[in-house]
Amino acid sequence: MPIEKVTLKIPRPLYDRLKLVIDGSGFSSVNEFVVYVLRDLVSAGLDEGNELSKEETEAIKKRLKNLGYF
Repeated sequence: MPIEKVTLKIPRPLYDRLKLVIDGSGFSSVNEFVVYVLRDLVSAGLDEGNELSKEETEAIKKRLKNLGYF
């Protein structure tokens, strides 16, 4: 059974920067790179077994706000 996929929208400037980051890296697309990074982040969080600290949560919120999500 194939894995169901969804669309994730990110700001165009971020997408364009990621295209530059992956150039020559072996990733075939920004999508492939983003999936790789997100899987890595999720698995790292599960391996540590720790929740985010208040400072980490605030830093993430600040980054998201700067990207226009809040």
